[in-house]
Amino acid sequence: MHAAVIAATGLFTPAERVTNAELVEAYNAFVEIHNTRHAAEIAAGEMEALAPSSVEFIEKASGIKSRYVMNRSGVVDPEVMHPLIPERSNDDLSVMAEIGVAAAKDAISRWGKDASQIDAVVCAASNMQRAYPAMAIEIQQALGIEGFGFDMNVACSSATFGIKTAADYIATGSARAVLVVNPEITSGHLNFRDRDSHFIFGDVATAVIVERADQASGGWDILGTRLKTVFSNNIRNNFGFLNRTAPGSEGAADKLFVQEGRKVFREVVPMVSEMIVTHAADLGLDPAALKRLWLHQANINMNDLIGRRVLGRDPTPEENVIILDEFANTSSAGSIIAFHRSHEDFASGETGLICSFGAGYSAGTVFVRKR
Repeated sequence: MHAAVIAATGLFTPAERVTNAELVEAYNAFVEIHNTRHAAEIAAGEMEALAPSSVEFIEKASGIKSRYVMNRSGVVDPEVMHPLIPERSNDDLSVMAEIGVAAAKDAISRWGKDASQIDAVVCAASNMQRAYPAMAIEIQQALGIEGFGFDMNVACSSATFGIKTAADYIATGSARAVLVVNPEITSGHLNFRDRDSHFIFGDVATAVIVERADQASGGWDILGTRLKTVFSNNIRNNFGFLNRTAPGSEGAADKLFVQEGRKVFREVVPMVSEMIVTHAADLGLDPAALKRLWLHQANINMNDLIGRRVLGRDPTPEENVIILDEFANTSSAGSIIAFHRSHEDFASGETGLICSFGAGYSAGTVFVRKR
């Protein structure tokens, strides 16, 4: 059995972004248009008027201040309210593969080795651009990697599930190094006409290279990985190829992202907190001694409470990294962004935790130690 390390990470950030103020302006313009168009139904009690959003509401509810997007013109147009991303020819690199390759190239450059030393590619993300061929195989081809690749979808936990899978391939000798790529165009599945969720998501791509410890120079020892799933309908997206078989269902709201936010908060926070503490104990680690938590970036209030339960006190900003204010929720990529942007100050032997949680419910923990 071979030990595994996180050898490098990479990040791709879109060029365009939307602030809360811009998003609220577009949403409130849509609300005014909607309420005017349906004034008669609203007056007759046949339809409820839509309520406006506000910057204060968004920041209090989530901690989000802005987000990067692949296309802002459609998002901020009250008559469109979704990104405008043209379909590409089958002979062209797909948009998800393109941003995945960009993040992968950043990781490979930081790794300092050639892509030919990677034996497998796992594309782990919330929403794949297509059912097949696998995005991972397209990314593999674009990078000139031999071996194999496949897609994995465990919603917001996809990255940690991917790291666990990569570490297992390393352990069994199936691969020398594995590239885990998390391209997340989450603006494409977001309902920008829903006041409770129109601000949640942003677009990004991350990449992680997991390598055999005896071949790695530096990096992070993976001390332990653990996965957990519990079925719940409280976070859901019903979009899929079977929609066309159910006449009249194509435009239903649940074909985009929907969630019962309060239920998710009540149920996920204790589940994840207990999972972290238990996993740490099984590894002989003191949770309170962790130098840093790189948690899934869904909601600042969730992260604050999980950090408090794990550390046994209020975490400092340095201990519990928050990138929500800049990136919003980027699904599986969030904890990887946090790790990628905030680990340079670690000394050899110091430990931290990469943790995900989300739809499924799903959760993943990856304890790491600086080499």
